[in-house]
Amino acid sequence: MTTYVPKSVQEALDAARLDGFRKKSRLRVQVEEHFYPVLRLWDDGFSVDSDEVPQLRGLVDLFDGARQLSQCLIVASEEEAGEMRYEFKRATAAADQAPLDFYQAPDAPVGLIESQID
Repeated sequence: MTTYVPKSVQEALDAARLDGFRKKSRLRVQVEEHFYPVLRLWDDGFSVDSDEVPQLRGLVDLFDGARQLSQCLIVASEEEAGEMRYEFKRATAAADQAPLDFYQAPDAPVGLIESQID
């Protein structure tokens, strides 16, 4: 049995695979004011459609829907089968609140109750 696949069949398979990734993914990457869909995400990188997305580099923001996941410094890795892959040089997780600049004891009171003595 041979593993040879005609070029037209391989292109159709790649197009169907990319279309499936597009439909399933809610992820997107923001570069300046432009948003581009992310096809796949893994621990140290992500991929985008090489035909629709221009060459990316530098600092980008990664979103899942409207929620920011992280701010990333990226570098292009490789292009294969219509996908451009990028690797993270740095990925800083986004937080919904500012970090504390002091130590807060785990058993500290949550609030202060004032006594109402008349």
